[in-house]
Formats: sequence, structure tokens, C-alpha cells
Amino acid sequence: MPRPRKFVERDVVSSATEVFVVNGLAATTLDDLVRATGLGKQSLYNAFGGKRELFLRALSEDREEAARAVSEALQHGDASPLERIRGHMLRMAIEFSRADSRVSLTTRALVESTGDQDPLAEVTRAGIEDLAGIYATCLGHAQQSGDLPADANLPSLAMYFVAVTRGMELLGRAGVGRAALTAVALDALHVLPATPHR
Repeated sequence: MPRPRKFVERDVVSSATEVFVVNGLAATTLDDLVRATGLGKQSLYNAFGGKRELFLRALSEDREEAARAVSEALQHGDASPLERIRGHMLRMAIEFSRADSRVSLTTRALVESTGDQDPLAEVTRAGIEDLAGIYATCLGHAQQSGDLPADANLPSLAMYFVAVTRGMELLGRAGVGRAALTAVALDALHVLPATPHR
């Protein structure tokens, strides 16, 4: 009978994620993961199948967390849909301009993926589509309330907001300050088409 595992997989994945975020997949060694997780090499292989598989597991969890965070930020409330998007963009400007801010694992994977057939690209593309779907839902509510015209291209606008926030993340990592990122966040809303009566 196999011995029961004496670790919590989610904790191991979380510890590995910290290493992957800092180093990326290629530069992370198995020894790095052993030090971060406290597991031996064989235990890591037995539980996750290897470094790349552990990275993909961490990436999937990062994708789910990112979608959950954006969904919560854009949920129904007293503010209008466009005001919720505006508030979310401003919070991102603050978050990404923090001195201790780091790129997400999803963004790290985007940089390291090698093409359409790469599993990294598949997972990150799915994550991007998840986020775009959340933005599209919020923009759809804005359309229903008359804040966006009926012919507004919601899928394109939704993908635009994903692109802007990922770009803000990279700019913040490069040291671009809060004032500049805030300006980007506010200017991003100017691309939205105005309704004729407003």
C-alpha cells in the first residue's frame, strides 16, 4: 500500500509559483523547486510529473485566480458597468506601479511560449479568452443600459482591455510610475464609442 502524501498540493504549487514568477520556466531548476517546496526531487516527479508539468499546473491556477479577481471587480454593484471598468483599471495602475509588483505567471508564460502548439500558449490563450469574456459581459451590461451603442464590437473591446491591462503589467515591471499608468488606465476608456444621445 502506498504511503499517504504528507504535503498539501496547493501549498506546493503556490511555493513553486513564486519561483516560476521570478525566474520563469526555463531558468528555474529542479533544485530551485526542491528548496522552495521542501519536497525531494522524486516526490515532485511523483506528484506532478516534472518541472514543466508543475509549471502548467501553477499556470492553470494563476489563470483561474486572475479570472476570479477580474470577475469580482466587475460584478454588479451601485456603480455603472463602465464605472466598474474604470475603477478596475485604476486599481490595476496602482497595483502594477508598486515597487514590489511582479508580473503574473500568465504574462511570464506568454513571454516564454514558443508558438501555437506549445501547451504554454494554449493555457495562456485560454486565460486571455476567460478574461475577455468577463470584460465582454460587463460591456454588454453597459450596452444594455445605453452607455454603449448597440453596434459596439464587444469582443474586440473586451480583448482591448485585456491587452491594455497586460501591457500595464509589463510597463510597471519595467519601472513605469503610477502617474503614467494611471493616465493609460484613464485614456483606455476613451476608445469606447459614445452613444448618440450622450
